[in-house]
Amino acid sequence: MSWVSFLALFFITWWVVLFAILPFSIRTQDEDEDVTLGTVPSAPRGPHMLRAALRTTIVTMVLLGIFYGVTRGLGLGIDDIPHIVPDFSQKPEN
Repeated sequence: MSWVSFLALFFITWWVVLFAILPFSIRTQDEDEDVTLGTVPSAPRGPHMLRAALRTTIVTMVLLGIFYGVTRGLGLGIDDIPHIVPDFSQKPEN
């Protein structure tokens, strides 16, 4: 895989992981019992995007590290998926 393909994969994976991580560890104004006038109680208490971006980057690096280990270390690819999963359609012989 070229470095351009790896960067594209990192970019796509980063955005998917970001939207998966965003709801975690958010404190709402209602939970802190300090609702700002003109906002809904379920609004986030403060900015948390820097922490979310940092966690997203770490999770993405771990996922792509696993992907790199499976593809380069074990030599597996997308074409090998049918061979990894056992074929349950065949009946065992008695």
